[in-house]
Amino acid sequence: MKKKISAFIKKNSKRVVSYLVTNRLFIIFALFALIETILIRVNTVKSPFDYKPFICDLALIVIIGSFAYLIKADKRYKYYRNWLFIITLACIVNSIYYIFYTSFVSFSLLATITQIETVGDSLIEKLRFVDFIYIIFPIIFHFIHKSFKNDNYYFYISKAEKGKKSFASTILAGIILLSFTIVGITSADASRLVKQWNRELIVQRFGIILYQGNDLVQSLTPKISSLFGYEEAANYFKEYYSNRFKEVEEKNDNKYTNVFEGMNVIFIHMESIQNYLVDMKINGVEITPTLNKLVKEGMYFNNFYPQISVGTSSDTEFTWATSLMPASSGTVFVSYYDRDYVTIQKLLKDKGYYTFSAHANSATMWNRNNMHPSLGYDEMIFKDKFDIGDKNDPRWLGLGLNDVDFFAQMQPKLEEIETNNEHYMGTLIQLSNHSPFAATDYNPELYNYFGELDLTNTYTVVDENTGEKITKTDDYLKGTKLGNYLISAHYADMALGTFMDYVKDSDYYNNTVFVLYGDHDARLNKNEYAYYYNYNVETGEVYSEGDENYYDYNNFRHEINRRTPLVFWTKNKNVARKIKKVNSNTMGMYDILPTLGNMMGFSNKYALGHDIYDIKDDNFVVFPSGNFVTNSVYYSSTANNYLILKENVIIEEDYIENIKKQAEDILSVSNDIIVHNLIKREGDNIVVSQEE
Repeated sequence: MKKKISAFIKKNSKRVVSYLVTNRLFIIFALFALIETILIRVNTVKSPFDYKPFICDLALIVIIGSFAYLIKADKRYKYYRNWLFIITLACIVNSIYYIFYTSFVSFSLLATITQIETVGDSLIEKLRFVDFIYIIFPIIFHFIHKSFKNDNYYFYISKAEKGKKSFASTILAGIILLSFTIVGITSADASRLVKQWNRELIVQRFGIILYQGNDLVQSLTPKISSLFGYEEAANYFKEYYSNRFKEVEEKNDNKYTNVFEGMNVIFIHMESIQNYLVDMKINGVEITPTLNKLVKEGMYFNNFYPQISVGTSSDTEFTWATSLMPASSGTVFVSYYDRDYVTIQKLLKDKGYYTFSAHANSATMWNRNNMHPSLGYDEMIFKDKFDIGDKNDPRWLGLGLNDVDFFAQMQPKLEEIETNNEHYMGTLIQLSNHSPFAATDYNPELYNYFGELDLTNTYTVVDENTGEKITKTDDYLKGTKLGNYLISAHYADMALGTFMDYVKDSDYYNNTVFVLYGDHDARLNKNEYAYYYNYNVETGEVYSEGDENYYDYNNFRHEINRRTPLVFWTKNKNVARKIKKVNSNTMGMYDILPTLGNMMGFSNKYALGHDIYDIKDDNFVVFPSGNFVTNSVYYSSTANNYLILKENVIIEEDYIENIKKQAEDILSVSNDIIVHNLIKREGDNIVVSQEE
């Protein structure tokens, strides 16, 4: 028996050694590629030891590598090198992109590559050494190849190995590995893959290689959508809205119905302004004194969430205008701008309104030069219409003309619009508070003109030896992204204040309502906030995990912290008295159209949001990731878990499952409307389009 075991070990040992010797290049390629896929998860979703993406990545690497055996031995290096370069590039790009957008890059966003110059400062500011660590592996692989070549390795294996047989056995091994991934796929996993809702979750579950390959397929959808899937999408659309229309028919007027009817409306797009800034003070100084006044004077929605995907600001512009969700792949502004959307702009134009948009940046940013006319704007007042100078001009702040000058130069333009039009609707897009939030780095003189914001902390300690009290000053926020953001937001609020002071003193705007909204959060990571919330102002120390005073700033709290302010404000005293209110019901960007529509006398029966004064406590906000939030709970599709937001509330499992189903329906039907261009206008009627 011992002899048989010994013979078996000896025989198979020779096979293992022979395999290792004749397949060294493949093994090294597979090892390097696998390490890179682990590192990208370390640098992004923080799940390096999860076996599911590990197996999926390994299986795909083995399958990819197997095809090299169909190539001559001395040509295989180039094949492996090219694939390793592709994987390396994907890891580098996604590592950088994740820091910037907390998501993974899509092929459909390659059309926005020209925007890199515009946001270059922000991009460079966030780069890290670890984002480029992947490049080490192709370099090492090259030198290994050189060593093999000098040792006549390729000549040896061309004699010793049978290519087709090696291909068959290797690809079979890869397929067996992949089967473990396929067997474990749930219906929810399959749905996320097909609809590309939650990029983080796809990478966590299937790894970076399958994600990027799947994204390539999904990104081709805009080019072939007219050929496939229309009938299924149209049927699903009709079924969904047959139930939705019953809700609309049952809707009754409320106390705010037509309260703004006949008034002009100006939207103010407050770049990256988050809700926690409201009433926030540091050293007794308000961060957003202008916003603080407006929320007290107007109708303030303090539980309001943007619903953005990779399109950030452009997603927000699209969602509030249409009450649809962002596209599941790419961005509407870039990939689906040539659609006949039902928008606030067009609904007001039907009522005789003149419409315009204004932004002190290039019209090509986010393809606004094409998308804004598609939304229904009559006029675009962009960078070329302003006296802006260049980056050396003192008026330049961040990405372009500073907000103070932007608002100042808009004043005569607005007065001309009001003089020439009985009714108008416009959007003013702020710019200075765009990432990387370092206004003082761009133009200290301009910032100091409006007053310095002191972010230091002063505290007293007692000398252990002398008992003497010592006063210390700690510049604990200096150089942090959060500190720069607070400075930048403070400046943007002051700029807004100069405009609102003008509005209040002007003879114009007595019949105008202002809708101010934060377009999205500042995209800061959890560590920035965890440091701030755990900083002890009395001692200058930072609470560590395990301390009784430690604040666990977890994923749920980070998501909830993404809320932004929404304010309806007017200087018309009669109307102001009627609307002065704080509304704390959960509300999303897609609820603006139906809510404002009820107040102004227009409606869109295909809106996916609700009039918040009609639905009230029953509202929920769905995010492109599949997460959702209600007054009672925040659900994370990534963790498949939820956080209860109200004390003494019991959440039944069917409550979560019911809203999950509704959220999936909203995401699906919205994407079908966008991709298949399902809605068109015929005169004053909105109809379902026919397949072309």
